[in-house]
Amino acid sequence: MAQKSSGPIQKTVFVTRTLNLPVNVTWKAWTEPESFKKWWGPREYTCPSCSIDFKVGGTYLACVKAPDGREFWSTGVYQEIVLLKKIVYTDSFSDNKGNVIPASALKMPGDWPLELSVTLTFEEVDGQTKLTVQQTGIPEEAQDDCVEGWQQSFDKLESNLK
Repeated sequence: MAQKSSGPIQKTVFVTRTLNLPVNVTWKAWTEPESFKKWWGPREYTCPSCSIDFKVGGTYLACVKAPDGREFWSTGVYQEIVLLKKIVYTDSFSDNKGNVIPASALKMPGDWPLELSVTLTFEEVDGQTKLTVQQTGIPEEAQDDCVEGWQQSFDKLESNLK
Protein backbone atom coordinates (compact mmCIF):
# COMPACT_ATOMS: atom_id res chain seq x y z
CA MET A 1 0.00 0.00 0.00
CA ALA A 2 1.35 3.44 -0.90
CA GLN A 3 2.02 5.87 1.91
CA LYS A 4 1.10 9.49 1.71
CA SER A 5 4.05 11.81 1.84
CA SER A 6 3.83 14.89 3.99
CA GLY A 7 6.64 16.63 2.11
CA PRO A 8 7.76 17.15 -1.48
CA ILE A 9 8.47 14.06 -3.55
CA GLN A 10 12.14 13.92 -4.43
CA LYS A 11 13.74 11.40 -6.70
CA THR A 12 17.07 9.87 -7.43
CA VAL A 13 18.01 10.13 -11.07
CA PHE A 14 20.24 7.46 -12.61
CA VAL A 15 21.89 7.96 -15.99
CA THR A 16 24.33 5.43 -17.46
CA ARG A 17 26.16 6.04 -20.68
CA THR A 18 29.03 4.33 -22.46
CA LEU A 19 31.22 7.04 -23.96
CA ASN A 20 33.61 6.42 -26.82
CA LEU A 21 36.42 7.91 -24.73
CA PRO A 22 39.05 6.29 -22.53
CA VAL A 23 38.55 6.55 -18.76
CA ASN A 24 41.46 8.97 -18.29
CA VAL A 25 39.93 11.45 -20.76
CA THR A 26 36.47 11.14 -19.20
CA TRP A 27 38.00 11.60 -15.73
CA LYS A 28 39.83 14.78 -16.84
CA ALA A 29 36.51 16.09 -18.22
CA TRP A 30 35.25 16.14 -14.62
CA THR A 31 38.42 17.15 -12.80
CA GLU A 32 40.16 19.79 -14.94
CA PRO A 33 38.43 23.16 -15.48
CA GLU A 34 39.52 23.61 -19.10
CA SER A 35 38.16 20.18 -20.07
CA PHE A 36 34.99 20.71 -18.02
CA LYS A 37 34.21 24.00 -19.77
CA LYS A 38 34.23 22.25 -23.18
CA TRP A 39 31.15 20.18 -22.43
CA TRP A 40 29.26 21.12 -19.25
CA GLY A 41 25.60 21.96 -19.64
CA PRO A 42 22.73 20.98 -21.90
CA ARG A 43 22.75 21.45 -25.67
CA GLU A 44 22.81 25.14 -26.66
CA TYR A 45 24.36 26.10 -23.30
CA THR A 46 28.00 27.03 -22.74
CA CYS A 47 30.19 26.89 -19.66
CA PRO A 48 32.05 30.22 -19.60
CA SER A 49 33.45 29.82 -16.08
CA CYS A 50 34.61 26.91 -13.94
CA SER A 51 36.93 26.49 -10.99
CA ILE A 52 37.75 23.11 -9.50
CA ASP A 53 39.73 22.38 -6.32
CA PHE A 54 39.76 18.64 -6.88
CA LYS A 55 40.37 17.03 -3.51
CA VAL A 56 38.17 15.69 -0.73
CA GLY A 57 36.81 18.83 0.95
CA GLY A 58 37.64 20.94 -2.11
CA THR A 59 34.97 22.87 -3.96
CA TYR A 60 33.88 23.60 -7.50
CA LEU A 61 32.04 26.60 -8.93
CA ALA A 62 30.66 26.44 -12.47
CA CYS A 63 28.41 28.51 -14.68
CA VAL A 64 26.22 27.46 -17.56
CA LYS A 65 25.01 30.17 -19.89
CA ALA A 66 21.72 29.84 -21.75
CA PRO A 67 21.25 30.96 -25.36
CA ASP A 68 19.29 33.98 -24.03
CA GLY A 69 22.29 35.02 -21.90
CA ARG A 70 20.94 33.92 -18.51
CA GLU A 71 23.58 32.40 -16.27
CA PHE A 72 23.04 29.52 -13.85
CA TRP A 73 25.77 28.89 -11.28
CA SER A 74 26.35 25.78 -9.20
CA THR A 75 28.75 24.87 -6.45
CA GLY A 76 29.55 21.91 -4.28
CA VAL A 77 32.07 20.06 -2.17
CA TYR A 78 33.94 16.88 -3.13
CA GLN A 79 33.14 14.21 -0.53
CA GLU A 80 34.81 11.10 -1.95
CA ILE A 81 37.38 10.53 -4.69
CA VAL A 82 38.63 7.13 -5.87
CA LEU A 83 41.13 7.78 -8.67
CA LEU A 84 39.67 6.95 -12.10
CA LYS A 85 36.74 5.10 -10.45
CA LYS A 86 34.42 7.31 -8.39
CA ILE A 87 33.59 10.91 -7.49
CA VAL A 88 30.97 11.92 -4.92
CA TYR A 89 30.10 15.58 -4.49
CA THR A 90 27.38 17.90 -3.28
CA ASP A 91 25.58 20.09 -5.79
CA SER A 92 23.77 23.37 -5.09
CA PHE A 93 22.51 26.33 -7.06
CA SER A 94 24.62 29.37 -6.25
CA ASP A 95 25.47 32.92 -7.15
CA ASN A 96 28.67 33.72 -9.06
CA LYS A 97 30.63 33.89 -5.79
CA GLY A 98 29.65 30.37 -4.73
CA ASN A 99 27.04 31.37 -2.15
CA VAL A 100 24.28 28.75 -2.12
CA ILE A 101 20.87 30.05 -3.20
CA PRO A 102 17.49 28.29 -3.36
CA ALA A 103 16.30 26.96 -6.72
CA SER A 104 13.23 29.17 -6.32
CA ALA A 105 15.48 32.24 -6.77
CA LEU A 106 16.09 30.93 -10.32
CA LYS A 107 12.39 30.16 -10.87
CA MET A 108 13.15 26.43 -11.06
CA PRO A 109 10.00 24.30 -10.87
CA GLY A 110 9.56 22.07 -7.85
CA ASP A 111 10.63 22.01 -4.24
CA TRP A 112 14.41 21.56 -4.41
CA PRO A 113 16.63 20.91 -1.40
CA LEU A 114 19.48 23.39 -0.94
CA GLU A 115 21.96 20.56 -1.52
CA LEU A 116 21.82 17.53 -3.79
CA SER A 117 24.24 14.63 -3.90
CA VAL A 118 25.92 13.36 -7.07
CA THR A 119 27.82 10.09 -7.39
CA LEU A 120 29.79 9.37 -10.56
CA THR A 121 31.28 5.97 -11.33
CA PHE A 122 33.75 5.34 -14.13
CA GLU A 123 34.27 1.87 -15.57
CA GLU A 124 36.65 0.97 -18.39
CA VAL A 125 34.94 -1.25 -20.98
CA ASP A 126 36.98 -2.14 -24.08
CA GLY A 127 38.76 1.22 -24.17
CA GLN A 128 35.55 3.16 -23.58
CA THR A 129 34.07 4.60 -20.41
CA LYS A 130 30.86 3.39 -18.82
CA LEU A 131 29.85 6.47 -16.83
CA THR A 132 27.03 6.27 -14.30
CA VAL A 133 25.53 9.29 -12.58
CA GLN A 134 23.32 9.03 -9.51
CA GLN A 135 21.83 12.38 -8.45
CA THR A 136 19.61 12.52 -5.37
CA GLY A 137 17.14 15.21 -4.37
CA ILE A 138 15.56 16.00 -7.73
CA PRO A 139 11.94 17.15 -7.40
CA GLU A 140 9.55 14.80 -9.15
CA GLU A 141 8.43 17.43 -11.67
CA ALA A 142 12.06 18.14 -12.71
CA GLN A 143 13.19 14.53 -13.14
CA ASP A 144 12.66 14.21 -16.91
CA ASP A 145 14.38 17.55 -17.60
CA CYS A 146 17.28 16.49 -15.39
CA VAL A 147 17.77 13.20 -17.25
CA GLU A 148 17.57 15.02 -20.58
CA GLY A 149 20.12 17.59 -19.37
CA TRP A 150 22.58 14.87 -18.35
CA GLN A 151 22.15 13.10 -21.70
CA GLN A 152 22.73 16.33 -23.64
CA SER A 153 25.80 17.11 -21.53
CA PHE A 154 27.19 13.63 -22.22
CA ASP A 155 26.58 14.12 -25.96
CA LYS A 156 28.75 17.24 -25.74
CA LEU A 157 31.35 15.52 -23.56
CA GLU A 158 31.80 12.75 -26.09
CA SER A 159 31.83 14.98 -29.19
CA ASN A 160 33.95 17.84 -27.77
CA LEU A 161 36.69 15.75 -26.16
CA LYS A 162 37.42 13.21 -28.90
